[in-house]
Formats: sequence, C-alpha cells, structure tokens
Amino acid sequence: MSAGEKAKAKAEQVVGKAVRKVAHAVGNETTAAKGAALEARGKAREIKERSKDSFRR
Repeated sequence: MSAGEKAKAKAEQVVGKAVRKVAHAVGNETTAAKGAALEARGKAREIKERSKDSFRR
C-alpha cells in the first residue's frame, strides 16, 4: 500500500468518524449519515489497498 493512499484512507476514516459523532451530538441525522458514509468509504479504500498489496507479494 502506498503511503499516500494509506494516509487518504485513514484521513477519510477519522474525518468521517468526527463528523458522525458531532452530528449525533447536535441531533442532525442527515449529516451523521454522511459522516458514516465517509468513514465506510475510508475503510473500503483501506481494504482495497491491502488486497492489492497481498497480490504484489
């Protein structure tokens, strides 16, 4: 996994989690769902990059 892609994946996860938690605290469920989606996209990107690495070995 390239360092840049790994950083992007982790950043998406962190930002998504923060958005989700703040939105839940405020009571904005629409924004909370968007944060959860961003977090899931970051996790999916990380899994995709890990699978690429496993085939490169």
